[in-house]
Amino acid sequence: MPLYLDTSCLLKVLFPEPETARTLELIASEERVIVSSLGKIETVTHLHGRVAGGHLTRATAKRLARRLDALLETAPYDLMITPVTIYDLAAEQLASFSPRDYCRSLDRLHLATMEALHVRRLLTNDDAQARAAERMRFSVLLPR
Repeated sequence: MPLYLDTSCLLKVLFPEPETARTLELIASEERVIVSSLGKIETVTHLHGRVAGGHLTRATAKRLARRLDALLETAPYDLMITPVTIYDLAAEQLASFSPRDYCRSLDRLHLATMEALHVRRLLTNDDAQARAAERMRFSVLLPR
């Protein structure tokens, strides 16, 4: 059963953070780790933000983007196109207005992507997204 890699954990693959070692360990134990095109663009946008904020040079950001591209072409990673149906799915997921279902817009779109791709397992470092995913009966792994 594949594992969906949220951007919060994909960034840990590129940047050393406290949860990086555990994230890499969890990824290495999987046969197939899905990264959506949404996750890729969100990661590249994060790189761009670090350049804009003066935390990365353009050259370093471009090197990291090339590293990301190369990484996504290796096992166990599987880059998948985000289906356009995610917007309708996300809207349906929001219909309850339950506080326990709340997560930010991009996190909600990741959950809708999982639903559209029929993926039931999530690796995230975001507590609100994890709670929303569990309410959808997804299996959630946290790297901490």
